[in-house]
Amino acid sequence: MITAVQFRNFKALRSAALRLEPFNLFIGPSGSGKTSFIQALLKLRSLAGLSATPAKELEGQKPQGPQIDFHFAPPLEQVRVTLACTSDDLVCNALAVDHPPGAVGEGQWAEVRQQLRGIRAFLFDHYAMAVPAKRSDSAELASNAANLAAVLAERRARDPEAMAHLAAGFCRILPEFSGLDFRDTGDGRVELLAQLTDGGEALAAEDLSQGTLYLLAILCLAHDPHPPGLICIEEADRGVHPRLLREVRDAFYRLSHPLPGDRAPVQVIATTHSPYLLDLFREHPEEIVMANKQGNAATFERLSDRADLLELMKDTNLGDLWYTGILGGVPGE
Repeated sequence: MITAVQFRNFKALRSAALRLEPFNLFIGPSGSGKTSFIQALLKLRSLAGLSATPAKELEGQKPQGPQIDFHFAPPLEQVRVTLACTSDDLVCNALAVDHPPGAVGEGQWAEVRQQLRGIRAFLFDHYAMAVPAKRSDSAELASNAANLAAVLAERRARDPEAMAHLAAGFCRILPEFSGLDFRDTGDGRVELLAQLTDGGEALAAEDLSQGTLYLLAILCLAHDPHPPGLICIEEADRGVHPRLLREVRDAFYRLSHPLPGDRAPVQVIATTHSPYLLDLFREHPEEIVMANKQGNAATFERLSDRADLLELMKDTNLGDLWYTGILGGVPGE
C-alpha cells in the first residue's frame, strides 16, 4: 500500500503532499490535480517494469525537473521511490529507488515493484462495453471495460462461485433483472446478456443503459477473486442514479476492506463530482481528499484535517457544504 505521495513541480502540483488511506475519494474542480495524481501512479507502474537507478548514485545532484516521491506501508516502509521528470515536457522517464542494503533490501524492492506493476486505472466507456468482446485467456478488465463480456464469461467458466456472487449482487441492486448470460456471436466474440425478471427476455449489452453497464463493471472489479493491488476509478458516479450510489460505495469498500482472511485489501483511488456520493462519507471524512486550485497551483487536503468540519456539519450535509463552496474544492468564480 502506498502511504504517502509528495509532488514537486509536477504540472499544477507545485508543492503538494498527501497521505493515502485504503480508500480515497478525490473531489474538486477540473484542473485541480485529480487526474494528474492518477497519471503519476500509471507512470510509476510503467517504470517499475524497467531498471531503476539506485538513489545513492543521485546523491548531491540538483534535481533538474519535477519529482514525485512515494512512501509505502510496513514492512516496506524503508523503500523509497522517486519518479523524476524532465522540466521541458514533463516526460517522467527515471525511477530512483532507495532501500536497505543487501539481499533484504533487494527483496523488499522486488516486492514493492511487483505490487506497483499491478496498478490499474479505469474510465469506463459504455459504447465500447456494448460491443461483443473478443474471447481471451486474460481475465483482466480493460481500462475502458470494453472486454467486460469476455472477462465475465471467462470468470463463469473458471470461478463459477465468484460469478454467482456477482450476478446475485447485480440482481439484488437491479431487481428488474434475474440473471446474466452470454452468447457466442460466431466470430470468436462473446456478447453479454441480461435476463429480465418479467417475461424472461434477454437484453443484449447494446440495449442496456449506461448506468447498468458501469455498475456491472464496478461489480466485476469488486468480485474479482484476484484483484490488482491498487485500482483507480475516474468519475466513479458517472451514469449511476443517486439512489444507487450507496451500492457503488459498498462495492469499493468490498475491495478496500475485505473480510478477515478473504484476501489482501485493494487500495482504491476514486474521483467524483457528485455531492450525493460525497454525502455517503459523512462518518468517514478521513477518506475524502479535497483538491483545491489557486491560480496555477493545486494542493490536496484531507477533509478530516479540517478543524472546523464537525461544526460545519451540524446543520447540513457534506454535499451541500461542498456545492456551496464552504469546504473549498469548487471552480473559481
